[in-house]
Amino acid sequence: MINVSSPRVDVGGASHQMRVFHVACFKCKKCDTKLAGSSFYNIDNDPICDKCYQDTLEKCTKCQKPISDRLLRACGGTFHVNCFTCSSCNKTLDGIPFTTDAQNNVHCVPCFHEKFAPRCAVCGKGIVPQEGEKESVRVVAMDKSFHPDCYKCEDCGLLLSSKVEGAGCYPLDSHLYCKTCNSNRLRMQATA
Repeated sequence: MINVSSPRVDVGGASHQMRVFHVACFKCKKCDTKLAGSSFYNIDNDPICDKCYQDTLEKCTKCQKPISDRLLRACGGTFHVNCFTCSSCNKTLDGIPFTTDAQNNVHCVPCFHEKFAPRCAVCGKGIVPQEGEKESVRVVAMDKSFHPDCYKCEDCGLLLSSKVEGAGCYPLDSHLYCKTCNSNRLRMQATA
């Protein structure tokens, strides 16, 4: 900035924030690079060169590059919007529900369910919430998980969770049976 002891600026001056500089004196506040004719940034009313400005920016947790536009804060980190993605499918998670696993990896909810949901012992598919639901229903029997619709008698197909007379699980030799089919199998074993 020009003060009384500096020579007068008649020709070739530069101005910034209502201050007038000699061209040779118009420098980056941090590194003293001459700024006349160059792009610069105004940080706390001081001119800063592009390189020093980039050094002031937060770095993306994922790619380690400076974030100069919109940033996203999540899971203790700062990210470019396009860098905050599902670790399974790489879908951008800006504005989308997500969750983390035990290792703090980020997943969209469908990928998390696909990867970590308990598997049905009958169909092998994950037991996940139905469309529009937040919770899933799981039947556990004989240390195995089942979808309610897969929890059936292995002989007659009766839903073991239904309210029908004789429904309910009557396991025999690690198999699921309704009361009637269990009785029939026990009779067959007794006569064999």
